Amino acid sequence: MSLSIGIVGLPNVGKSTLFNALTKKAVPAENYPFCTIDPSVGIVPVPDERLWKLSKLSNSAKTIPAVVEFVDIAGLVKGASEGEGLGNKFLSNIRETDAILEIVRIFEDDKVIHVHGGINPVSDIEVINYELILADQETVTKRIGTLQKDVKANRKEAMFENEVLNKVDAVLKQGKLVNTLSFDEKETPVVKQLNLLTAKPIMYGLNKKAGGKNLDEMNDEKFTKLLEFFKENNSQYVIIDANIENELKDLEGEEKEVFRSELGGKDDGIDNLIKAGYKLLNLITYFTTGEDETRAWTVLRDSTAPVAGQAIHTDFKDKFIRAEVVHCDDLLNAGGYGPAREKGKVRTEGKEYIVKDGDVIEFKI
Repeated sequence: MSLSIGIVGLPNVGKSTLFNALTKKAVPAENYPFCTIDPSVGIVPVPDERLWKLSKLSNSAKTIPAVVEFVDIAGLVKGASEGEGLGNKFLSNIRETDAILEIVRIFEDDKVIHVHGGINPVSDIEVINYELILADQETVTKRIGTLQKDVKANRKEAMFENEVLNKVDAVLKQGKLVNTLSFDEKETPVVKQLNLLTAKPIMYGLNKKAGGKNLDEMNDEKFTKLLEFFKENNSQYVIIDANIENELKDLEGEEKEVFRSELGGKDDGIDNLIKAGYKLLNLITYFTTGEDETRAWTVLRDSTAPVAGQAIHTDFKDKFIRAEVVHCDDLLNAGGYGPAREKGKVRTEGKEYIVKDGDVIEFKI
């Protein structure tokens, strides 16, 4: 399945620098607003050591990782929903993504201008989210307007849709995101068809600067308020140093970790970010492996075996008979399919089987 995360934020918070690091692909990252005129798209592999271990075990000719598509979208500003800062164009680009990554600057640096003149992470988030809310309000209001003729005619489908959209509109008018609401099975398609921005899952990337004045290291009140905001809204966040990650983008393995340490970095921010994005979208990975190829496949958590098989080919869902399943840890520990079967680790599963993260599956159709 195709997965896409839109990188958004105010100008000069490190979006394009992070994108460079994510994709090892050059896009403009100069220090001035709106340097990114058109969205850039990068296909980023999901880091997963299990894939490479399975490939080595099977002596596979090809190794294909799962991927996430990241879209670098130009800086939003206050008034974007009304077209400020080329906002309408970029808001439409966000609509095409599955989730939103908001980059928030948490370092102070007089040499890197801030569009509002000073660092205030919660305020920055509120500006971005408010513009997304206003854009959604416009979408919902227009749709409600087009429904009124059918509502007056007492058409059930229109009346139901109108009821759901008024529920959404009420939340937006309170300044809240649509993703704070819950919808039942009948309501979900109504909301989904509008592709609302604030209905998408959102996570926050907190961009710091090694050796700089970072709010999290200064015990700054602004950072305390930011953490309180995340707790109140049950928000997912990752701390990164986009500049260090960009410096290290062409290095691998031990060399990369040595240079990371020399530059003052700690964790692998890129790996953490990609994994967090995977988690945000409620995804898991299963594998197929053999001499031809070892491949990681992406499916929604709690998918049944036939639905998971559809990621490979539609026939795997429609003509599904059974699946041979073994967890990758069991397969690797056994040293191959033969020993794994002898130990009783390879199972035959039917249509109701819920695929687990790390399963290695052979579908029978």
